[in-house]
Amino acid sequence: MGIFIASDHAGFELKEYLKNHFDLLDLGTHSAESCDYPVFAKKLIVRLKEGDRGVLICGTGIGMSIAANRFQNVRAALCFNEEMAVLSRQHNDANVIVLGARMISKEVARKCVEKFLATDFEGGRHQRRLDLIADGCSNTD
Repeated sequence: MGIFIASDHAGFELKEYLKNHFDLLDLGTHSAESCDYPVFAKKLIVRLKEGDRGVLICGTGIGMSIAANRFQNVRAALCFNEEMAVLSRQHNDANVIVLGARMISKEVARKCVEKFLATDFEGGRHQRRLDLIADGCSNTD
């Protein structure tokens, strides 16, 4: 399993911090100089294979979430605490965690990534819901 990380300028400092705590393949940005988050979301998403995980970071996490979820087979979850990180894996089989560097502390971000990487998907009724999403959220009625 590969674990990739990318950020924009707002997330650069948090990305560098997380690299000190996890074995992550850094896809940029490589400075705090202003850049465009969609570029770095795409760099990460195109590298994801089945079983891989990703960490995306921007100022709020919203932009990266929107950009990442435009791609097929990506389930990017914006998380602000450990419980969200766990549930994103257990219930949604998220393969990308998104963090808002201006919204949470480095320590909370580290704990979120730790839980995200350590938690498995539960399957069962949750798989049925993912199948509905994959089918365009069609109504089963």
